[in-house]
Amino acid sequence: MKWDFKIKEVSKNDAGLLIQEFHYSPVMPRLTKHFLGCFLEDRMVGVITLGWGTQPLQTIRKLFPELVTKDYFEIGKMCMHPDMPRNSESQMLSKTFQWIRENRPSVQFLYTWADGIVGKAGYVYQSANFLYGGFIWTDVYISNKGEKIHPRSTKELCRENAALLGKEKVFWLTKDFLKIKNISRVRGKQFRYIYPLTKNAKKHLLKRSTVMWNQPYPKDKDLEWKIQTDNGFVQTPKPEFNMSVVEHNKKNVSQIKKNNINEFFEY
Repeated sequence: MKWDFKIKEVSKNDAGLLIQEFHYSPVMPRLTKHFLGCFLEDRMVGVITLGWGTQPLQTIRKLFPELVTKDYFEIGKMCMHPDMPRNSESQMLSKTFQWIRENRPSVQFLYTWADGIVGKAGYVYQSANFLYGGFIWTDVYISNKGEKIHPRSTKELCRENAALLGKEKVFWLTKDFLKIKNISRVRGKQFRYIYPLTKNAKKHLLKRSTVMWNQPYPKDKDLEWKIQTDNGFVQTPKPEFNMSVVEHNKKNVSQIKKNNINEFFEY
């Protein structure tokens, strides 16, 4: 079924309410330029945030050496109300392409990652005709309570680890320290996707990319995980994350009050 979605800019607070209620991870991106609400009549049923990762210029230059930050957006968060049918997210993405073309016509690409560590191969991006550009291995930490801890969220832990070692700094938590804290270090795949928003991007820029796009889409069979042991990283089943646990990620989670969440989603 095709929905008559409307994409409108909304406040960070309104976007955060939906994201914290329905997205698998409550950690909000810091470099967000636009909070876009997806509306069905007067009801906001989805959210997409547009901005950049922690290294905006370096990210695009690695893919397209001639481009700069203003030439692309990266999807930070995307989620849909669970009452909506399965194909709704791809329709929301299609409307987002249209919104960017109308409101930010100089933007060449929409870029994103599918989080293979939590079991996502990127099917919604595949349905929306994004191009696939391969994967990278990336590391996260998992607490004994199931909290997914990004390395960027370990500043205080790194300080504590360094103090125990008598060092000024550490950049990765050591094996012994992880054992003390009951934290595991897990490695998984991140799948790279891009959507060209202009004719120039599709005809010319893609050909000059450092990445080979339009590769065969990954599937569930391509998901892999490795866990750090005393003998290095070894294959492991999918980790069990508990996204409701927020202890180490407190500073990176938007402080949105949920006390009126039911009122927020009423028609």
